Amino acid sequence: MSENQKYRVLLYYQYVHIEDPEEFAKNHLAFCKELGLKGRILVANEGINGTVSGTWDQTEMYMNEMKNDPRFETMVFKIDEADQHAFKKMHVRPRSELVTLRLEDDIDPHQTTGKYLSPKEFYEAMQDENTVILDARNDYEFDLGHFRGAIRPDIETFRDLPNWVRENKHQFEGKKILTYCTGGIRCEKFSGWLLKEGFEDVSQLHGGIVTYGKDPEVQGELWDGQCYVFDQRIAVPINQKEHVVVGREYFDGTPCERYVNCANPECNRQFLCSEENEHKYMRSCTDECRVHPRNMYIKEHGLTEEEVKERLSHIEEIAVK
Repeated sequence: MSENQKYRVLLYYQYVHIEDPEEFAKNHLAFCKELGLKGRILVANEGINGTVSGTWDQTEMYMNEMKNDPRFETMVFKIDEADQHAFKKMHVRPRSELVTLRLEDDIDPHQTTGKYLSPKEFYEAMQDENTVILDARNDYEFDLGHFRGAIRPDIETFRDLPNWVRENKHQFEGKKILTYCTGGIRCEKFSGWLLKEGFEDVSQLHGGIVTYGKDPEVQGELWDGQCYVFDQRIAVPINQKEHVVVGREYFDGTPCERYVNCANPECNRQFLCSEENEHKYMRSCTDECRVHPRNMYIKEHGLTEEEVKERLSHIEEIAVK
């Protein structure tokens, strides 16, 4: 396969004023479709946040066109090679926020944000005994992979993070706080919020986990597991020196890095699950989801009522043991 036929995935964001997000989103969607890109882009008055996939030529044209716009000329694109598209469709949607914090007093990263640390600086800072490493992502992202010694926030959505920090403030008082996220966009606001809350020494990983994994000096060291990404790949490797599996299988607790979504579409919970247990438990996280009338696993595999009863009986036997 020639270079210009290979696929790439672009991850990027820029905090910059966009006058009319709805009109911008409409025109940008047409532009992306014309190029043949697929992905998910959010547009707000405060800027743009996107992940798109396409061939080498398509992504190159996209980056060149974006940098020709004065608003995005300094935007940094994080590039991953891929075998195919990482998305099924192309979406560009206007939003009130690029990252959903829903603060009463919003944070402008241009005015208030934590100190930027390069991957090398972040690597060194993590080893300071007076430092706490605070993951700014959701619990399911953390469970797949995280920096060694990082604190796991007990949250399912980013907007829950400020309240969680307030409830656990004792863990951070008097400490140097290092925070990180996938590409850096969440930390831009979250680190600023930490400063406004009165924490004095707050730093963030510039460029996020993805940049850290590509840095030639640190090579992803001190990262365990894989990095959760919001596309069809689900997970990407970070540590180039060693691979430590931290994910645990939902049903039996064995090492696992394979995410599935609950077959009950009204639940749709994402959990780590082996292929064997996916079939054993009908890709359902609870008994209620297994017997739900809309269970997709049952429909996909054409299971009869008797076959479902037989599997449920087997699951009960396992639970008793």
